[in-house]
Amino acid sequence: MDLSDLEQLIKGRRSIRRWQAKEVSEDLLLKAIELATWAPNGGNRQNWHFYVILNRETIGRIADAVQTSADLMASWPEAVEMGDTLRRWQATSSFFRAAPAAIAVAAAQYQSLADQILIRREAVDPRAAQMRQWRQTANSRIQSVAAAISYLLLVLHQMGLGAVWMTGPMQAKGEIEKILNVPPGMDLIAFIPVGYPDEEIRPANRRPVTEVGTLIM
Repeated sequence: MDLSDLEQLIKGRRSIRRWQAKEVSEDLLLKAIELATWAPNGGNRQNWHFYVILNRETIGRIADAVQTSADLMASWPEAVEMGDTLRRWQATSSFFRAAPAAIAVAAAQYQSLADQILIRREAVDPRAAQMRQWRQTANSRIQSVAAAISYLLLVLHQMGLGAVWMTGPMQAKGEIEKILNVPPGMDLIAFIPVGYPDEEIRPANRRPVTEVGTLIM
């Protein structure tokens, strides 16, 4: 694959929210996960875990949990002022129940050597507390999982599959972890419905690199 092929792959990927009623091969999903695990990760701990969900009933239970939490949030007085935006969000919160497959991504806790030192020091040293706060802004566990998911989405796209990276289901994190039997010490980080696309792939754009990048000479 040359650079132009890679560019086409990256620029051609889209977040897909509608899928054909067609089963997704277990082998394809496992291969995509295998390649995703080659992503860079903190301390090479590889402390992620991927739950491949092919059971439609399980996906439906997860969708029900997410919808229940969305309905609860929409019932709060703080949400009333959101108006039509709230109603649209509430109506689409569990759209993924139609997905033929899904991948839930979880990760174990991870503390680098620097984190461990700062945790021990921060109670008596404001500078250490500030340094730890800075490091938490760039949480290495989340960065590691995010890198793997980015790889995963590109591989799925190359396979002809469509997926969408969701963090919205995190509002039902506890319920989803029970459904999937996620063990203690492991946290759900993201949820990715997968299937063969059944929607038009529309053009997209990005802000120019000169606007989002700063060259320091």
